[in-house]
Amino acid sequence: MQPVPTPGAGPSKPGRPASKRVLPPNPTAAAIVALSFTALLYLVELIDVILPMNLDNGGIVARSLSGLDGIAWAPLLHAGWPHLLANTVPVLVFAFLAMARGIGPWIAVTVTIWLVGGIGVWLTGPSDAHTVGASGLAFGWLAFLLVRGLFNRSFAQLAVAAVLLAVWGGMLWGVLPGQAGISWQGHLFGALGGVLAAWLTAKSDRKDPSPV
Repeated sequence: MQPVPTPGAGPSKPGRPASKRVLPPNPTAAAIVALSFTALLYLVELIDVILPMNLDNGGIVARSLSGLDGIAWAPLLHAGWPHLLANTVPVLVFAFLAMARGIGPWIAVTVTIWLVGGIGVWLTGPSDAHTVGASGLAFGWLAFLLVRGLFNRSFAQLAVAAVLLAVWGGMLWGVLPGQAGISWQGHLFGALGGVLAAWLTAKSDRKDPSPV
């Protein structure tokens, strides 16, 4: 079979690869997802305050089988409202921008960061504490946004990365040890998870490019 062009219609223009998008294809849906995830973090913290139990004990305890399930829960838990407030804006902004490929790919990126960050903390983190917080996700999304333009050869994405680096570049010092009470392991492995997710996404796009 052969398609017959519509009379009077000009030649069709190839769509711009979805891998080179800067903003989500459906900004409203992306904003709802980012806000909903952030609202979940606040709900969990509120429950932790109200209930006579310490949910933070569900965090990651390094090299302990009993603390292994903390990989699943640690990003949802925070050591108090100041900790959560410090993560709120980065989580909202980075989660939204990371949905440029759509919500489905964003879920895959987030799961990659979640697992790499959590496993990294379990292997290298302190064994005398419960590691909690969404900052590992924030570092992962930031790293993903910073390097995706390199893998995708996208000037627009590199321009966004430059802006993010100018505004939040100071965060990257958090991947280094030295600040008491801060899980640099979570930040470092979260960022590595973001770089891995960007590479895997770009590799998948090269195999199966899809237009906008």
